[in-house]
Amino acid sequence: MLLFQCDNCGHILFFENSRCHQCDAQQGILIRGTTFASRASREDRWLDPNSGAATWTRCANADLIGCNWLVDESDGVPHCAACRLNRTIPPLDTPEYLERWKALEAGKRRVLYSLYRLGIPPIDRNANAELGLCFDFLASSPDGSEIPLTGHSDGVITINIGEADPAQCEAMREEMNESYRTVIGHFRHEFGHHYWDRLAKSQPTFVDGFRSVFGDERRDYAEALRRHHESGPPEDWAARHVSAYASSHPWEDWAECWAHYLHILDTTETAHAFGLQFQSQLAFDPELALSPPSDPYESTDFEATLQAGSRLSIALNSFNRGMGHNDFYPFAPAEPVLEKIAWVHRQIRALRDVE
Repeated sequence: MLLFQCDNCGHILFFENSRCHQCDAQQGILIRGTTFASRASREDRWLDPNSGAATWTRCANADLIGCNWLVDESDGVPHCAACRLNRTIPPLDTPEYLERWKALEAGKRRVLYSLYRLGIPPIDRNANAELGLCFDFLASSPDGSEIPLTGHSDGVITINIGEADPAQCEAMREEMNESYRTVIGHFRHEFGHHYWDRLAKSQPTFVDGFRSVFGDERRDYAEALRRHHESGPPEDWAARHVSAYASSHPWEDWAECWAHYLHILDTTETAHAFGLQFQSQLAFDPELALSPPSDPYESTDFEATLQAGSRLSIALNSFNRGMGHNDFYPFAPAEPVLEKIAWVHRQIRALRDVE
């Protein structure tokens, strides 16, 4: 994530800020999710830093869930580009549901930021039923008889809001024997499924290339997942897959690699924004040295981005262990996995260049 700056006083802003802590100016993010604007002092409008026009207003969900994305008045809608993707929200008469939805939206906005920076923003399903996307945020029934499953199907991403409950998320992580389970991870993974469909529908050569890298997705998906949950992954899964779940089916392999691609972009961009660099006392080991990485969204050297991400994770894992936390990045992708992630990178670039 980039660091931002208040255009009123120059103080640092973080992605979640709706107010500058230095000058108290109200802040909002413009539609692409990558630029902050300060509110015009004369009215309840925000000044576009590029044009100077005060045509932006707050999202209708600003007070409800703390959304800090802005709406262009010319759009004629009350919600920002992130919130208008929602088809179903949880019942708001239950306080914990509201808090969980708030946490989910915060994670969703961060992932949307990456997609906007990549130049492949999601398409509103209301505008394009074939390539578009919408979200259903659902709660389990009070008696537990109906438990919505987090997943993607035909342009609809369903999220069980229980994923935003830390205790429930940790219980599921242990039950599924996962090393990593977060709200942002879910969004990145499910977006991967959606963009597989979008690429398959819009890029004539995508599916053939996919099969040569990930395998044949025409394998029975339900049977593959059933077998995985009953028997577990093959013993040598780590030699070819980024996670055990990725070994269950080519679609899951793709979605996991897509998610890890976004993990790498976000962390290396943050390192770039902070100008992070280090040289370990074990100077003979180049794997323990990091030069300030380039902006991964602008760099043409993806190998350098992968290398920076690997070295960064070694250092941050060590910091986390010192604080008694789980590893920051509990994965060690083998070379075949890195090649898959690089292939995902090339498909995203191709989609951006076409659209």
